[in-house]
Amino acid sequence: MEQKETSLKEKARTDLREPRQYQVILHNDDFTTFDFVVKILTTIFYKTETEAQLIAETVHKSGQATIGVYSLDVAASKVRKATRLARQEGFPLRLTYTPID
Repeated sequence: MEQKETSLKEKARTDLREPRQYQVILHNDDFTTFDFVVKILTTIFYKTETEAQLIAETVHKSGQATIGVYSLDVAASKVRKATRLARQEGFPLRLTYTPID
């Protein structure tokens, strides 16, 4: 049986980029307690107690604060978890995520 030669061309991929990053933003409201916000920040976003308190104070004074920067799937997952937990506790806590340019 005769063997055929094949030629494979390798194409260099030059369009590879880092995945887009998203910042998760915590928004202030007048109903969610400070302690609950700290709980969310420590349990879902893995902030230390001190970091969580500083972020909660910033949100209270400024109206919002960036909690962290994550890939799209991680940011969306954390926002969903935090929102679900807030609703279960009866709080209107609002978190959003936006792409970083």
